Amino acid sequence: METKPKLVLFVCVGNSCRSQMAEGFGNHYGQGRVVAFSAGTAPSGKVHPLAIDAMREVGIDITRQTSKGVWEFDVAQFDAVVSLCDARTDELCPATYMGIQEHWNIPDPIGLPMEEFRRVRGMIEERVRALVERLSSDG
Repeated sequence: METKPKLVLFVCVGNSCRSQMAEGFGNHYGQGRVVAFSAGTAPSGKVHPLAIDAMREVGIDITRQTSKGVWEFDVAQFDAVVSLCDARTDELCPATYMGIQEHWNIPDPIGLPMEEFRRVRGMIEERVRALVERLSSDG
């Protein structure tokens, strides 16, 4: 009997950096057992070039991902919905968005040097790996 993959939605404000990196890591580590998507409460319409570069450095290609609005998804279909924003700096932080099950306090690297994108990437990777492991073991 084949098990259905677990679905995860990563949400941030612009859906250009943090949630995009999380989607990339989720699909990479999920290997079909976990399928990741991302969205924003105020989508920017593009994936940030430094987020693409940061992910490329670790061998993950997110160039085909697109910036989408959270309203394009039915959050009820997901096994996990994760907010990845720093509520202190993001006025539109979806931490209280209906359906959010987890909130990861991840700072926004936009406007900062590549080193910050790398630091944020590391924070996201660690948490996504743990989430994928947890969801994979839930059966």
